[in-house]
Amino acid sequence: MLSWIAPLLVFGIVVFVHELGHFLAAKLTGVYAPRFSIGFGPALWKKRRGETEYIIAALPLGGYVRMASRDDETMAMLEGGGEKAPNADAPGGAAKAPAASAPDFDPNAMVPFGPHPVPPDRWFESKPLYQRLFIMIAGVSMNALLALVVSIGLVAHYGRTILNTRTVGGVRAVAAAPSLKSELRVGDTITAVDGTPVKNWNEIQRAIATGEGKVLTLTTTRGSITLPEPGGKLPDRTELALAIDYFIPAVIDSVVPDQPAAKAGMLGKDSIVALNGIPVTSWSQMVETVSASPEKAVRFSLVRRGAPLEIEVIPRGIKAPDPLTGKEREVGRVGIAPRAMGDREAIGAGEAVKLGTRATLAMGGAVVGVLKGLVTGQVSLSQLGGPIAITRASVAAAKSGFERLMELLAFLSINVAVLNLLPIPILDGGQILLNIVESAKGSAFSLRTREYIMRVGLVAIALLFALVMFNDIKGLWLSFIT
Repeated sequence: MLSWIAPLLVFGIVVFVHELGHFLAAKLTGVYAPRFSIGFGPALWKKRRGETEYIIAALPLGGYVRMASRDDETMAMLEGGGEKAPNADAPGGAAKAPAASAPDFDPNAMVPFGPHPVPPDRWFESKPLYQRLFIMIAGVSMNALLALVVSIGLVAHYGRTILNTRTVGGVRAVAAAPSLKSELRVGDTITAVDGTPVKNWNEIQRAIATGEGKVLTLTTTRGSITLPEPGGKLPDRTELALAIDYFIPAVIDSVVPDQPAAKAGMLGKDSIVALNGIPVTSWSQMVETVSASPEKAVRFSLVRRGAPLEIEVIPRGIKAPDPLTGKEREVGRVGIAPRAMGDREAIGAGEAVKLGTRATLAMGGAVVGVLKGLVTGQVSLSQLGGPIAITRASVAAAKSGFERLMELLAFLSINVAVLNLLPIPILDGGQILLNIVESAKGSAFSLRTREYIMRVGLVAIALLFALVMFNDIKGLWLSFIT
């Protein structure tokens, strides 16, 4: 049942919240909205309440809110809707009433349900620019709010992860503190920071990052390390905290479908013992080697069920921010994840809001980064996924537990928010731009011009849909043959 419940739950909630934003904004501004649909095509269920008919349609690939419009054929809905507008053939936007013999005819209702015309002051175009922009941006705002609420809720319910380890798993080079990488070794246990004992990795990072002294002293079971070196200046403490990783065993927990590791035959529970013949003891060591090898073959020495195994993998190159400097660089990725570590610690409401907000902003930044990479050519179009990819991700998340499923929900919701702001005519961003341009020029575009603009948007969306479906089908095919 997960194969259809999980995708419908995740995508259905994201679409519903988005369209609900448009709908509520239309109601608040007095725009007549006769139809609220989740999905496209034939209605599986529908019910009219008040002025609006609510529909669940057969194709769950989106939704729309139909609004009264002077140019009903091109502007009657946001994000689509395939039905013929009832006033498409009527002059001057005068709505065409349904026949009295129609099964859903209501003699007291406005079109498309009854004989009464829609008052011009309830058309979308009759509203001032700020109200139209409010309606159009309400969908993405609701998606961003959903992601924020889910992220805060997850942190508030599950708490903060406490890493109950003091063992060093990796050290990145810091230009202003070269002795850090040479003196602090993988496997060292940090017992104190600046003379204050520490009990877990959270306390270690907090003590390093927030300490106020001009000297940093790390006490380990092998001795003490003091920074800066004689005559030097202590680097930024946050940078030093990020330069040290905690120890994670080099054991694969999960393998991402269709990525290099999966295609090469790696499996969960495989233990990594060496890369290119060099012994590996921690996950961070593995990541460092793979990151430095984009598009270059890496020989993994594994142990699977007690038996040694050699697998060669070519990491795909992607653009990612440097953990220390934030500058983008090309790194290698193979598509494997380690076993989650740490216990949970309950936190207060204020801290949950702060951490949830930070997570939401990070997700939004990641989506913007991918879009930027697509424009600059640093991210391949082959990495884009569509409905099949969402379905597979939803099923995998559901199998991993409710928390993972809600994390996917938040991520998809912020995706929809960001992507809908793109200046493509049929999306919210394109409609916002179109209305601003019309307001600046002092008059609306002609019906023919609007039709051409909409066609460009439809072609762009159709091409994008064809691309992601091609990627989805190719991914399915490769998963069958590898």
